Amino acid sequence: MGPQHSAVRPSPVAETRTDEELARGLVAGDETCLAAVYHRWSPLVHTLARRSLGDAKEAEDVTQLVFLGVWHGRLGFRPERGTIGGWIVGITKRRIADALSARTRRLHLVAAAGAALPLADPAGHGPDAVLDRVLVLRELARLPAPQQRVLRLTYYEDLTQTQIARRTGWPLGTVKSHARRGLYRLRRSLRHDEQADHYT
Repeated sequence: MGPQHSAVRPSPVAETRTDEELARGLVAGDETCLAAVYHRWSPLVHTLARRSLGDAKEAEDVTQLVFLGVWHGRLGFRPERGTIGGWIVGITKRRIADALSARTRRLHLVAAAGAALPLADPAGHGPDAVLDRVLVLRELARLPAPQQRVLRLTYYEDLTQTQIARRTGWPLGTVKSHARRGLYRLRRSLRHDEQADHYT
């Protein structure tokens, strides 16, 4: 069981507990305490994520990931090192950093796949750049599953090809082949879209 119960409003007893009592209950695996912890700190977590990411949906995703981390990592909380609120804020900062890194990797994927496209806005701003990102993500979703998986692990999780081979159990040569073919297909699809635009 986990933070999916966080949508349930905590009982009045849970709401009146001190931070220290909630922390002890959380570490002991009490889901009522998890719900109370979520109720007490999720607004702060969401606000921090929204300010850093500038996107409400991403902030919601980060908030859910933070409390999944709180639940799964509860045995790692050490009261002598600080308050539970400080611990949660620390997890939040790491998740925000992860989200920003993932965003950067997505942009790198756009750059790698769209290298053949003459971008009107090389700074990466404006409607043309946004459209390029949408096109790349659309074409990525159309790739065969193995190629898509390798590219997602490369650009979304920042794994090397050797790490991908270990993760998937595929031979390194197979991983390299999927990466090469996947990028080739992305570039070809994007060039086709660009050429089609000239005739419409």
